[in-house]
Amino acid sequence: MAQSLPPLEPAYAHAIRLIDEAHAQDPNKIDGPDGPATLPYEVHYARSMTKWLQVRCPSASPELQLACRAQHFRRWEIPRSSFPMTRAGYLTWRAKQKSQAAQRVSALLETTQPSPIPAPSRDRVAALIRKEDLAADPETQALEDVACLVFLDDQFDAFEQKEEIDEDKVVNILRKTWAKMAQPGRDIALGMELGDRAKVLIGKALQPPEGSG
Repeated sequence: MAQSLPPLEPAYAHAIRLIDEAHAQDPNKIDGPDGPATLPYEVHYARSMTKWLQVRCPSASPELQLACRAQHFRRWEIPRSSFPMTRAGYLTWRAKQKSQAAQRVSALLETTQPSPIPAPSRDRVAALIRKEDLAADPETQALEDVACLVFLDDQFDAFEQKEEIDEDKVVNILRKTWAKMAQPGRDIALGMELGDRAKVLIGKALQPPEGSG
């Protein structure tokens, strides 16, 4: 994972700092370099997004770099529990989260120094955060791939171990995750260093469903 992203102009680099300052306000803490429960989760998540963007799209545009860094912008302010625990409730929550994040990040980008980020770039970042034109836009697809890679690398083990989630549900979620990804993202996922349990479940997810042949 030795790739690096193109350097950002000063206003865009300042935007990354502003985004990270917002992430640092996340009240949800995980273990970090400074000890147990000291690292705001969204700081960790944003860094993970940038890390996998370096692998998936090392030539990423400034707008894609910002959108990846802001993927979960102030997400804790819209908890999943504030919507019905149904599929429809989940989709409504996701749509609300993306819409609010895009709006707030766009406004934030007007405050960058030494000058505001131009309106076309602000609009582009917002569109990427909303994941518009996922099927046709290569950058939106790259963002989706990166989010899926972070899930597999950083979140899957804890997710799979939840008592209320059985193996069939995990395999089904992995199938849906795989379906969201383009081939470059899938190739990276297959080369990831995953635990034995994750490898077994991914293997099952990639098998054709029974009766499909």
